[in-house]
Amino acid sequence: MLHTSDFDFELPPELIASHPLARRDASRMLVVEPGGELVLSDKHIRDFLDYLRPGDVVVFNNSRVIPARFDADGHEITLHTAVDDKNWWGLCKKFNKINVGDTLNLADGTTITVMDKDDESGLLLRFDCDNVFDVLNRIGKMPLPPYMKRDAEIADQTRYQTVYADPLGSMAAPTAGLHFTDELMAEIEARGAKIVKVTLHVGAGTWMPVKTENLSEHKMHSEWCQITPQQADIINAATRVIAVGTTSMRTLESAAQNAVPGERVAPICQTTNIFITPGYKFRAVDVLLTNFHLPKSTLFMLVSAFSGLPEMKTAYAHAIAEKYRFFSYGDCCLLFRKDSEW
Repeated sequence: MLHTSDFDFELPPELIASHPLARRDASRMLVVEPGGELVLSDKHIRDFLDYLRPGDVVVFNNSRVIPARFDADGHEITLHTAVDDKNWWGLCKKFNKINVGDTLNLADGTTITVMDKDDESGLLLRFDCDNVFDVLNRIGKMPLPPYMKRDAEIADQTRYQTVYADPLGSMAAPTAGLHFTDELMAEIEARGAKIVKVTLHVGAGTWMPVKTENLSEHKMHSEWCQITPQQADIINAATRVIAVGTTSMRTLESAAQNAVPGERVAPICQTTNIFITPGYKFRAVDVLLTNFHLPKSTLFMLVSAFSGLPEMKTAYAHAIAEKYRFFSYGDCCLLFRKDSEW
């Protein structure tokens, strides 16, 4: 039985990317091909095109990051899950200093009321306004991950969004997509592959550490996701499905749970708390493009399930030795499902 400590590794802090490269498509890409003998190839993101085949479907998560971080009477709050148009759950650094029933003031004069508290989800906040997104556009900042250890800058308003971001709803970017330009997207289709843009609104779980040593005791946060019937038809007709990012992967594999035999996915419009660890049998995804993830994180567990834990530890050791850039603004890796020959 695997435990959380099995997914640990040493990561030099200087490899954590705190800013993006000047060009989105300048990132490096480590290609990890499992098989009889693990093959590692140092490439660049533009080389992604060379791994495409006619009949492939490349799946992106098009969720747009909201400026979800703001100050309320000296408390830094980051929204992560909408209950309805007025009520949101948010994380707060001074959680214990705020009580249910407290009213807090925002910089534009809007007030919010604390309706509930929860150790996992934080504060349930009711906004006294007509449109929460309008308020956030006035006073909010991009919710950069805490490991960047810096405040959001003006450039993050565009660089912490994918070029194809559309429906608002995420409190963190689907970061594997940050490497893609409009030109790269067009070239994917020129190579004979199809593009499908599904939606998963990234929530608090993307940053939450695994606090239990027993993986079965970890509770994943739920996130809303959608694959339309038309998108499901395209995905089910694919020769191979290539997921861009772990959020696309989780959406696809969530949709696979209700698929009929012979199909990869069924249409989906619901929340998911799918937790993918080694031993999981993949039904929808053949290839995964993803960034490099935190030690002992649910996302490192996911890629270890996909390509093998020993293989991923070897690949990450290589990435560290070659000084690849890690996490949201870092480089990426192209992974192939271990139980298939591609």
